[in-house]
Amino acid sequence: MPMSFSLRIGAALAMVAGVIAPVSANAAPSLAQVQAKVRQLEEDATAAAEGAQEAKVKLAGLTKTLNGIKAKAEVQGQTVSTLQRSLGTIAIEQYKSGGFGQSFELLFSSDPTLYLSSAGSLEAITRRKSAQLRKFEAAQQRLNATTLTVNDKIALVAAAQKKLAAQSAIARSKLVEAEKLLSKLSKAERERLARLADDEENADQASSLQAAKSANGVSGRAGIALKYALKQIGDRYVFGAAGLVTWDCSGLTMRAYQAAGVSLPHSSAAQSRMGKKVSFSSLKPGDLLFYGRPVSHVGIYLGGGKMVHAPRSGSRVKVTTSGSLGSKPLVGARRF
Repeated sequence: MPMSFSLRIGAALAMVAGVIAPVSANAAPSLAQVQAKVRQLEEDATAAAEGAQEAKVKLAGLTKTLNGIKAKAEVQGQTVSTLQRSLGTIAIEQYKSGGFGQSFELLFSSDPTLYLSSAGSLEAITRRKSAQLRKFEAAQQRLNATTLTVNDKIALVAAAQKKLAAQSAIARSKLVEAEKLLSKLSKAERERLARLADDEENADQASSLQAAKSANGVSGRAGIALKYALKQIGDRYVFGAAGLVTWDCSGLTMRAYQAAGVSLPHSSAAQSRMGKKVSFSSLKPGDLLFYGRPVSHVGIYLGGGKMVHAPRSGSRVKVTTSGSLGSKPLVGARRF
């Protein structure tokens, strides 16, 4: 069965959960049991995908920092090389000025006045060498410190890359597992669930469009972001998508607030650390709501206990209640 089909049926399984009779432990799983497992796998996959988005955001930031430090190290290296050449030049000048020492030259000088003049020049060269040497040592220390920082950042980049790959693999594996469960259903069962899924999504879309009308009176940045998100009602959820026709949860909130002039990262966890923290008792339309420990989902508060969000794999952008989402509790709210 194609993956695209499996992505459409998760929501519909909930409609049959209460009407399928239980079966014995040795029998094949019922549609209700398959529904529960598939829904959980889809939610797990979505959470893992958001973990991958967080890793991707961290990786981008670390890479940018690393490139900046590398550029700094290159400049510092050029400074060290320049100072090395300068010290070499000074050494040559000092050698040419006299190689036996001032007291020995004074003893055999036929013109003490001329010698003292030369000695003054030699002393100036020595002072210059000493100053350049201090500069060189300081520059070398800075370069060494920067090099250590580069190595540290390289290690962090590698760790972020590893986490991104791992989270992405988990998300894919969860959907593959769900696909295997669904493939065991009969053709008639799959067709039935597909029809139910379409009916439920269409009903959700109709009620969502009706609920969206309540945002007409919301102004400011919050109003712009909220109205942008509501215009996407009916668009499909896709891992890592940020428009213009498919979305994941943080991609939708990122683009919505981008339309309002606010820059947010493409990660629900990263977004949960930005803006102003607000209590649940003082929520206003446009506030971002965050779910899960660790945070793995985000939606935009609509008011009246509702929000607009891109729920999960197999679903579409819609308006739903803003309480806990399955196993994911509501854990925070931010205002921008």
